[in-house]
Amino acid sequence: MATTSSGTATVTLPSDTQIQITREFDAPKHLVYEAWTTPELVRRWWHANRGEMTVCDIDLRVGGTWRYVMVADGFGEVGFHGEYREIVPKERLVSTEAYEGIPDADENATVNILTLTEVDGRTTMTILVEHPTKEGRDAHIESGMEAGMQDAMDLLEQVAVSLS
Repeated sequence: MATTSSGTATVTLPSDTQIQITREFDAPKHLVYEAWTTPELVRRWWHANRGEMTVCDIDLRVGGTWRYVMVADGFGEVGFHGEYREIVPKERLVSTEAYEGIPDADENATVNILTLTEVDGRTTMTILVEHPTKEGRDAHIESGMEAGMQDAMDLLEQVAVSLS
């Protein structure tokens, strides 16, 4: 079976306020979910080889919060946080995400819907990112997020595969 390789996530813009990320992983969905939701595993991939993750807090329950902080090489500290709104274990997570480096971060938070589907031991992850405004979506795309996301997804796959 062929494995996915670097840069395989696709990014589309379904509407003026949305970003959709789709990627296939050579691992079953329960392992991808575990790698996505377990702090010690998230620490192994979220940094995308761009620095050191210093905070990884996950309170995985509806109404629970999460917060990730890293010291990014050549950039300084970057932090993100949010709240879990819906959890279907191993299948779907709905959460908010606020980038702490912008004014009014919570008012400009996205709603992220992560869906995992599995066919023959391979998992397709789809993340729909809903911004409050087109300007917010455009700033997110222009931030250079895609290169880091691609590298993080490659690391996420390595972590998920390592759990099998």
